[in-house]
Amino acid sequence: MAFELVVIGGGNMGAALLGGLLDSGVVGHGEVAVVEPYAPRRLELEASFGGVTITDEVPPCASAVLAVKPPDIPAVARSAAAAGATRVLSVAAGVTTATIVAAVGEGVAVLRTMPNTPALVGEGVSALSGAAGTTDADLDWAERVLAGVGLVVRVAESQLDAVTGLTGSGPAYVFLVAEALMDAGVAAGLPRATVELMVAQLLVGSSKLLAERGDPAGLRAMVTSPGGTTAAGVRVLEDRAVRAALIGAVQAATDRSRELGRG
Repeated sequence: MAFELVVIGGGNMGAALLGGLLDSGVVGHGEVAVVEPYAPRRLELEASFGGVTITDEVPPCASAVLAVKPPDIPAVARSAAAAGATRVLSVAAGVTTATIVAAVGEGVAVLRTMPNTPALVGEGVSALSGAAGTTDADLDWAERVLAGVGLVVRVAESQLDAVTGLTGSGPAYVFLVAEALMDAGVAAGLPRATVELMVAQLLVGSSKLLAERGDPAGLRAMVTSPGGTTAAGVRVLEDRAVRAALIGAVQAATDRSRELGRG
């Protein structure tokens, strides 16, 4: 029996993608398998995904998602191709499609994506690109795989390093801001338990408003009355170059992704 899809790597991202695939009905429980070498993790996956085959070896398959660490991608890709996969989708940062194509040889469509951790709650952003020779059907397949965990955008592979620096690493920047806001609320005299709830909802509400209306500058202006409290706070952020620091963080992460791609 050949599985329609095999997810190689049962870590957080692999499990998130599997959950999205099952919830969206892209594959059924009997059509997908997960390859996970770590025995305790296999037990956790079996408890979470009843009816899904969890194994430590790549079984015969039509396609594969490669959700392992970047250094392991070439070997895992070769294993998938040897098991019959004609499409592979890598979620590893910095590993180029050219590297994967060299590992799998001819006859295998190679695609690459950069998702982010909000995929764990179905609200991720995944950028998708394909190696030379991939077809629209290949890209459509990969988009269906990723759509269960959030938004999917198609980009040129040359843009994936920038995606890594922005939305791949971006959750860490947001969480750092959340930490700072929570600390500020406590310093201002609010109970931490209350502050944590308030800041989480602040980010949820602000994100929803931005998603629905767009125009972050306009939304900021809507909150910022001349001479008011928000204007005083924003002035401190601008004086301390918070905007420049965020731009620099994205650039640094982008540069590091390029370095990883060069090995």
